[in-house]
Amino acid sequence: MSEKQPKRKPRLKRLNVTTREKWSNILKGIDKKEVPISLLQSITVKLVDGTQVDIDIKELIADGMSTDSVEQMLEQKFIELDFIIKDVDFYVNIDDLANLVQPITDNFLKDL
Repeated sequence: MSEKQPKRKPRLKRLNVTTREKWSNILKGIDKKEVPISLLQSITVKLVDGTQVDIDIKELIADGMSTDSVEQMLEQKFIELDFIIKDVDFYVNIDDLANLVQPITDNFLKDL
């Protein structure tokens, strides 16, 4: 008489989600009203005539501009050119965001 082998439960596989993907998904679900200049990668300004202007924020900061100077410059240009600006897209540097927020999140959740 042969014994029946107990059915094995399928092994659960852990999804390998990178930190970058995780923060990217989190960002998609947040309504972003204000973003610190230090977390921006770039800004794309779309004008009413179809022209698109890309501003590399990280490059400006790397070239020596302070975040305050970048913010003031952008604010001034947006005011001056408001009548020809159709849309502005802000691109967040996900790595910088994760490096800023992850330790705070870890600390907050450590006792759960």
